[in-house]
Amino acid sequence: MTFAWPFMLLLLPLIPVGVAAYLALGRRRARRIATYGAFGQVPPAARRAGGRRRLVGPAFVLVGMTAVALALARPQAVLSLPRLEGTVVLAFDISRSMAATDFNPTRMEAAKAAARAFVQQQPATVQIGVVAFSDSGVAIQPPTNDQGAVLAAIGRLAPQRGTSVGQGIASALKTIESALNPTAGYYSNRSPDASPTPVPAGTHLPAVVVLLSDGENNESPDPQEAAQAAADRGIGIHTVGLGTAEGTTLNIDGFQVHTELDEAGLRQIAETTGGTYYGASDQAHLDAIYEHLDTSLVVKPQATEITSIVAGLGLVALLVGCLASLAWLGRAP
Repeated sequence: MTFAWPFMLLLLPLIPVGVAAYLALGRRRARRIATYGAFGQVPPAARRAGGRRRLVGPAFVLVGMTAVALALARPQAVLSLPRLEGTVVLAFDISRSMAATDFNPTRMEAAKAAARAFVQQQPATVQIGVVAFSDSGVAIQPPTNDQGAVLAAIGRLAPQRGTSVGQGIASALKTIESALNPTAGYYSNRSPDASPTPVPAGTHLPAVVVLLSDGENNESPDPQEAAQAAADRGIGIHTVGLGTAEGTTLNIDGFQVHTELDEAGLRQIAETTGGTYYGASDQAHLDAIYEHLDTSLVVKPQATEITSIVAGLGLVALLVGCLASLAWLGRAP
């Protein structure tokens, strides 16, 4: 046990001083009673019972005073407390097409704004990681409860090269595996295993992937194969489509490239994994993704302040001591 205010423990030596003063008053009271002679005599059995009863009230008061003194020092203990936990990995498409302006101000900035709003709405028990993908997938922030670190990682994102949605899903799966099983390692740009052992139908891990992309894919592996690998692991993927069906034309290295939202591909990824597709108009409702997160009850040791518990026990002991003294002695201790 540790204490946030250990200097308050200096009150504990005052308790023996109070006990000594109480005993001195008791002896003085006994001497006064003795002056009455025979009128103060009681049967030995009653005297013994009364002697035992006289100790009950003061004993409870002593325990209560000690507990209150400890509570003032704000005790802390390591307790194993159950809590609900979950993991969300935000997988960002940072391909060049995300610089398109058919989504104000750009697809990339819209994705970052939606993700920031989502992060800020999550409870502290949900860990959030960030994966970025273009022609490969890179995990740039392992799952953490530190929302400041997650927001900083999102702020560093910028459009880069081609698009490999499958690599993004693969990196997200690796990140989740590392969060749920720290011995599994952290980063890999390889595709998911070709034939993972499927989990039983209906099984969902306490983790999901939120894929923010325009859905256009021009690199291997096949996004649908990666989505099936996620489904076989019990991991749902919620997809957020950024862009318009009409699309827009970008000037990339002197070439005119037309880019548009592949809504059908993103919907299929979500459906394969049991997730949900969110169109551009649904950005304000991204917090609904948390409702689909299957949390798990875990027990973890953590430092917890137990001031209220100790103080409550102390007050109960004081109350019992006072009531016992009033009932058996007709006075407070």
